[in-house]
Amino acid sequence: MIPSAGAAAKISAFVAEALPGVGAIPEADWARLFPDEAEDWAYYKAVEATPPPGFRFEAMVVREGVGGRIVAAAPVFHVTYRLDTPLQGRLRPVGDWLHRTVPRLVAHPVMGFGSPLTDRCHLGIDPALDANGRAGALATLLAGLDAKAQREGVRILAIKDLAERETGGLDETITAAGFSRIAGLPVCVLDLPFAHEADYISSLSANNRSVLRRKLKTAGPVELETVTSIAGLEDEIFSLYEETRANSRFDYGDFEQLTPAYFRDVITALGPERAAVILARVDGRLLAMKLLLFEQDRVIDKFWGMRYPAGRTHNLFFVCWMEGVRIALKRGAKQYQSGQTAYAQKVKLGSRLDPMWVYFRHRWPLVNRGFHRVAPLLAFDKMDPELAEIRKRKTGAP
Repeated sequence: MIPSAGAAAKISAFVAEALPGVGAIPEADWARLFPDEAEDWAYYKAVEATPPPGFRFEAMVVREGVGGRIVAAAPVFHVTYRLDTPLQGRLRPVGDWLHRTVPRLVAHPVMGFGSPLTDRCHLGIDPALDANGRAGALATLLAGLDAKAQREGVRILAIKDLAERETGGLDETITAAGFSRIAGLPVCVLDLPFAHEADYISSLSANNRSVLRRKLKTAGPVELETVTSIAGLEDEIFSLYEETRANSRFDYGDFEQLTPAYFRDVITALGPERAAVILARVDGRLLAMKLLLFEQDRVIDKFWGMRYPAGRTHNLFFVCWMEGVRIALKRGAKQYQSGQTAYAQKVKLGSRLDPMWVYFRHRWPLVNRGFHRVAPLLAFDKMDPELAEIRKRKTGAP
């Protein structure tokens, strides 16, 4: 049981400790576990100050003994989650009907590792530990989450968006703790082994290359500007994001919401070396924006917003995409990561899909066994219509 921010569930020499947020972890310790991350300690501290509606943020660390060195850490989120969230496309009305009819059956408090404001779960374990040490630290972290959930009366635990490349050393310990896993929404990644913009465009298929060139040619007189301060534009930029969210064919509920202060706080926290915003205007009117975060070898296309229908008329999705790629190439980035939306277009523009995994567990063993059986039916990548269509094309299914 975790009675306070200093108490802990203990396994071997490790002790789990609950903290009020990532900002309560020494910055040097966080940076040691997550080097060269755009979504770094300063990013978390900024977004924790004003969490999105419906969320509460905390953090958990594992120490070598009480008060000892931090050897593992993860952000913690709390939300009332709708179990019908994976239902998208034609199945979305079914989920909405269930939520209206039996809300207590559909919506449940959830506590988990990860954040709605990051593209992957920052679940970090000290690389200096050997294999047994890593497994022990992770088991302690999971036990700490379980103990905290027991204290607060939360029955569902989760790990949101653990990257495929990281599961190899973690999956065995997580599943041994009773968690099931389903495929989450993948992240789009464009590899950039190109010296120039023309090389990138030439790498696309003939049809996709032709479409992109036509979109850029017929966009009209678009004025592009990349800024590192949005003073005076905060409300307008947030409204662009909200308009795009309202026009989306998909609805992932609380996990898509931002606060009006998000863009201002993140840009201020990261500074001009780590964040910038692409602004697209036509006849002086701001019609689109794109938030970029910078790492040494990667540019993250974080959030996108556009006015409708004017943005479509001027093909601003394609115009701003190319501007983002240009910036990445100029910085010498090896990857351009563009999140978990608009899969069909991004794949046509050369992106690959990096798998993400969602783990969950019900703290009642009997219910958890039912969760394990149902899990494969609720995989996010199966429910998203665009991903289903991409998978059909790859397998040649009718």
